[in-house]
Amino acid sequence: MMVMHFDHAMSVGTTRRSSLLLLLVFVLGMGVGTGCTGAGSAPEEGGASGEPSSWPDDPEWVQVWGDEFEDEGLPDSSKWIYETGGHGWGNEELQYYTEARQKNARVEDGHLIIEAHEESYRGSQYTSTRLNSDTSWTYGRFEIRAQVPAGRGTWPALWLLASEDNYGDQYWPDNGEIDIMEHVGYDAGVVHSTVHTEAYNHTQGTQRGSSMEVPDATTAFHVYALEWTPNQIRAYVDGEQYFTFSRPSTPDYKKWPFNHDFHLIMNVAVGGTWGGVEGVAQDIWPERMMIDYVRVYKPKSQVE
Repeated sequence: MMVMHFDHAMSVGTTRRSSLLLLLVFVLGMGVGTGCTGAGSAPEEGGASGEPSSWPDDPEWVQVWGDEFEDEGLPDSSKWIYETGGHGWGNEELQYYTEARQKNARVEDGHLIIEAHEESYRGSQYTSTRLNSDTSWTYGRFEIRAQVPAGRGTWPALWLLASEDNYGDQYWPDNGEIDIMEHVGYDAGVVHSTVHTEAYNHTQGTQRGSSMEVPDATTAFHVYALEWTPNQIRAYVDGEQYFTFSRPSTPDYKKWPFNHDFHLIMNVAVGGTWGGVEGVAQDIWPERMMIDYVRVYKPKSQVE
């Protein structure tokens, strides 16, 4: 998201953080460096290592992970982790993200529904859900077919955050963020894709991103996709490319931290430093983002 995410630095989710700590203890005990599961080697200070030497120029994509949301009820706990809390998330957001509460997150009629409600809950004015994928990847193609909520004050996002704190002095923005799609309710017919790094982020006015008009984003499903390779990040809507961010010719982590594992996040925020710029409507709740499927791909040559 085009804002700071101190929240993730404080809490990646109990399951993910515990796993990383156990992995770190094991690795240090073995006397070797931590590995990046998607890239096959550990990132270095230069931000250019861990690149597949055989990455194809025009890959044939093969699906390696996904969720079609076929089983009704709560989201699949083998694929999704709840990230909870109501502390503003570094962005002055108004919602409390709940856990395993069907009012806020459920599979219904073949869709995942993430629904924000206006209600008093643990000191917050609204509730919603934020889901993190249980799996992380380095490079790939990510596709989410979704319909975003409508109304002033809604702020849905489909995005990627680093699963490891490898670079710099602080988790964000040093380790990177990739926004596949963001939408703010007061600008209903536009979606955005952005990357954030230590050198390029909104706090300095240097973020890299682009926007695309999608007039029916709140009333129809669209495929929001991202292709992330060792040298480039590209965003698409329904197959139309509208954003490209290329690795600098002399990269370091400050400009290109995108060579280690990231996980997928899906959420609907309320208000905040961007979503709430024009206030929050009082007569629209509840509002939902509906997701038809999530699919992750790797090049066929990397899978076989």
